[in-house]
Parts: sequence; C-alpha cells; structure tokens
Amino acid sequence: MEIRSVTLFSDPELPAPSVSGFLVAARTQFPVRVQSLRLGTRPFPNWLPRESAVTAAMEFVAAWQTAGIDYVSLGPVGLDDDVSWLDLIPDLIGTTGTTFASVTIAGEDGRLSLERCRAMARCIRQVSTIYPDGFGNLFMGGLAAVGPGHPFLPATYHSGGPAHFAIAVESGDLALSAVHAATTLDEARANLIAAIESAAAEIAPVAEALSREFGVAFSGLDFSLAPYPTPEQSLAGAMEALGVPHLGAPGGLFAAAFITEAIDRAQFPRTGFSGLMLPVLEDAVLARRAAEGHISLNDLLVYSAVCGVGLDTIPLPGDISEAALTGILLDVAALASRLRKPLVARLMPLPGLSAGDPTAFDFEYFAPSRVLDVPGGGVDGLLLGQSFLDLQRYRSR
Repeated sequence: MEIRSVTLFSDPELPAPSVSGFLVAARTQFPVRVQSLRLGTRPFPNWLPRESAVTAAMEFVAAWQTAGIDYVSLGPVGLDDDVSWLDLIPDLIGTTGTTFASVTIAGEDGRLSLERCRAMARCIRQVSTIYPDGFGNLFMGGLAAVGPGHPFLPATYHSGGPAHFAIAVESGDLALSAVHAATTLDEARANLIAAIESAAAEIAPVAEALSREFGVAFSGLDFSLAPYPTPEQSLAGAMEALGVPHLGAPGGLFAAAFITEAIDRAQFPRTGFSGLMLPVLEDAVLARRAAEGHISLNDLLVYSAVCGVGLDTIPLPGDISEAALTGILLDVAALASRLRKPLVARLMPLPGLSAGDPTAFDFEYFAPSRVLDVPGGGVDGLLLGQSFLDLQRYRSR
C-alpha cells in the first residue's frame, strides 16, 4: 500500500508559498510513500480570465509547482457554463503536461446535458491529438454526479472556502491479500475490513497531526483500493481470486459488489469515491483480460453500477466517432443520475490504432493492453436533440 496523493483543495487566491511548509511535511511525514502532491481549485470558468486563460493558468501552475505541487486540477466546466470554455481545454492540458481539467455532464441532482455530452465528445477527439500516442486524455474526464472534494484525478475540484486536504490511497494489494488468506467469503470480507481499518489507523493520525500543525483541515481518506499495474496489486486479480474464472465472466458483478460492500463496512474518515476502482490501463490483470477480449465497455459499465469510479483509462480506436463517444458519455451520465452516485468517464482514443491493436505507454502507471471495440456507429435521432434532461433517482416502488 502507498498513498497515491495528498490533495490540497483551495481557492486560487491562496498564495502558493503560504502552504509550502505543509506540502513538504505532507510528502515526508507519512509511514508509507507519498507518490504525488496535488492541488484542486474551484472550477476554472469561475476565476480564469477568458481572454488570457491559458497564459494565466500556466503562471498559476508554475507557482504551485515551485511550492511543491506535482499536479494541478483546474476543475470542471459546469453544466451551466458557456460551452465555449471547452475550447480552452486542449491548450490548458497541452501546455504543461501536469494540468487536469474536466467537464460536468450530469449534476448530483439527476440533471444531465445531452448537448454537453456531444461537446465533450468533440473535446475528447481534439485532446487525443495533443500527443502522438493519445496520452492527452489522461488529463481530462467527464464528471457525472461528482461533487467537490475527491482526491482522485480527474474528479478533483474545490467547492470554495477554507483550504482542506484529503488522501487518495493506492491499496489494491490489501484486497488481494485479504482474499488469498481466506477460506470463506465471510473471512475474506473480515480480512479486508480489518486491513482497511489498520491502514487507516496508520495514516489518519498523521494527517490529523499535520492539520493541527499547519491549520489546514483534514477532510478524509478515499479508500478506492486503486490498483498499480503489477499482478500483486491488481483489483481485478482480487476479484478473480474470489472464484471468478476471469473478469468479464459471470460472477464478476458479484465480486465487484462484494469488495465494494466490504469497503462500505470499514470504519475510517471517509471521503471521495471510497469504492472499487477498475481503470483498464492501470490494472495489470484487467488490462490483460481486455487484451484477451474478455472485457467489454458494457461489462465495465455494469460493474460501475455496484462499485466505484466509472469508465477509467479506457483505450479506444483512434477514429472513434463523436457520435459513439457521445453514446458512451450518455450511458455514464444516465447511470450516475439514476443511482445518484459519482462516476467518471476518462476515455482515451489512440490515434492510428483500431480495435484489437496492442497498446503500450512509457508510463509507470499503465500496463500493456489492447484497444477496446465500440459496437455500433454512435447515437442518432432523438439523442441528438434537446440540451437538458432530468432523470429521477431509481426507486423500487
């Protein structure tokens, strides 16, 4: 287990040097390695000057990097923001290589925007060409029912007000060890709950001490059991260790629900998703199952109904149409709206590659896989019509 990030949430007016001491301590004081320090601001359309947004963002990011921040999330273009703000995202992402931005496609109240899904599909296509390998879309996500305060990128943004920090934990190995050490499902669940609570007991007191010392509120831990691309830290591997033949086979949905429910039972200062995270390119076993053709886009959507984050780091054909991307975004928005749960869509069209082609990135957090197939030509008809739609929360009676 490691800490994926210590994420500071603050208004952009906060001077970066004023928290440099906190950032130094946050990188060094925890009993496990801290991989990165991150900053989440208020959504950038609320504070960046429209006429000089890219220049202002570059200066802002540079100041925070000098203070010790590794990645800056400028937050989302909101549902009611002018759609032209999306035109800035490719330049905001491409100028630094450390800047994230996002787009809200559905609110926490069930209001979703068909027009915004279409606009984001165009933006995804544009961002896919920033780098020859399509890596740019790592830095952008569609947010559905995602509120402020999530320490996992690309969902990170601040609601405004006093600064606070949260911790994102990389802990896929805890789930795998818990299952391997068990002889029954009850024992596996108890093992995982105990492992999460033990890990939290190591991390939370240090965070609370930092909060007292530097006067920055601690808002909690996101135990989303994020994987690392080695077999021993694979969440897909933990699901298969329960007895699923391979991810994508029957029983996989149960495994996703089972592990997520154990996280729900654990006692710790909770924030963010705190669920099961299944990013295709970040999980060695999941990436392999995708390469073998066992996992489909719809499988991952179904898992998202009972577990965590949504569609994350999904390798897609480079020539995927805007209509097909729009359909994927609409599916994520609808699922989040009906269930009132936060979901992210981080879709990565890879220029020059087609479904089934191998993928390989020179990036520590990505495993080799293959491009997923997207059936059909994309949405049409009424789905290309009105801008907004309200979906009520699912109710059983």
